[in-house]
Amino acid sequence: MSDKEQVIKEKVINTGIFNYPAVYSYMYDWFKIQEGYGVTEERYSEKVSGNSRNIEAKWIIGKKISDYFRMEFTLEFDVKDLTDVEVEIDGVKKKMNKGKITIELKGYLTKDVESKWDVSPMYRFMRDFYNKYIVPNRVENMQDKIIADTKKFLADVKMFLDVVGKKPY
Repeated sequence: MSDKEQVIKEKVINTGIFNYPAVYSYMYDWFKIQEGYGVTEERYSEKVSGNSRNIEAKWIIGKKISDYFRMEFTLEFDVKDLTDVEVEIDGVKKKMNKGKITIELKGYLTKDVESKWDVSPMYRFMRDFYNKYIVPNRVENMQDKIIADTKKFLADVKMFLDVVGKKPY
């Protein structure tokens, strides 16, 4: 069995006006196109109550770095009380959404992705020795990359939400 450890867990909460389809596309494109990760939507549910919707989704995101290392993320977002609103931006009316969006991102580093070193107790010992004494700098670099990607993604999403949801004055 591969060795998977959680490296980071971060959350962003935003309440106000935003364009939900644009945010969804932005998050997907950030991982898939911009960073080259594989993205799988594990769960998506939408509940309608009157004129508002509640949406929950979970994505599994990953990228194999080598035969030994894999970077993985789970992204869960929860949208509450999503309603359609019309706003005027530069004299042009646009359809937007209003609600509360919570985005939680967890970053993981998986070592021994294919469980090649898990066939016997001796191999597991060698794997632990390898991780602790041979490649600790590579493990640390991978963990730093996961932390950096997490922080960059959430900062970019916050900025996107601020720009898209900004009220014109």
